[in-house]
Amino acid sequence: MKQESTPKLRKKKLSKNLSYKEGIFSSTAVKLGISNEPTEEHYENMLVTAEKLFQPIRDWCGHPIRINSMYRSKELNKAVGGSKTSHHAFGQALDLDTLGEKSNADLFNWASENLDFDQLIWEFGTNEEPNWIHISFLSEEKNRNQKLKATNHRGKTRYSNANT
Repeated sequence: MKQESTPKLRKKKLSKNLSYKEGIFSSTAVKLGISNEPTEEHYENMLVTAEKLFQPIRDWCGHPIRINSMYRSKELNKAVGGSKTSHHAFGQALDLDTLGEKSNADLFNWASENLDFDQLIWEFGTNEEPNWIHISFLSEEKNRNQKLKATNHRGKTRYSNANT
């Protein structure tokens, strides 16, 4: 059964373990006074992202996961230097950090082997442990299942194929 999207329901959960508030929270938005309320379409994308990515990861992990970023309004995405085509700006991506016995590397490897995704990115860190992971979901038809590794080269982010 598809969950209806009304202002009242938006204040509840995107999934069993992901609140709407977590999905839209941004300290940058708070600091700069930027609204980070999604459009109806972006909210619907957030529900799919929570169902297809977040909740399976959370169920596998068995402990809390920090959402560093999920939805970013156009204005917020610009303020944080995000790409104009960032999946975050459409409610289709998550930046995650595990908060328990499972590591970010464990999360990356599990997601790589068990989920359908568009992009899965090992974000900076070391060869043994990323600082966080980025994962996005477009649709079963459009997902590329692309695995990347982000590194910093002279102040610029570079992406290469991730070999796990």
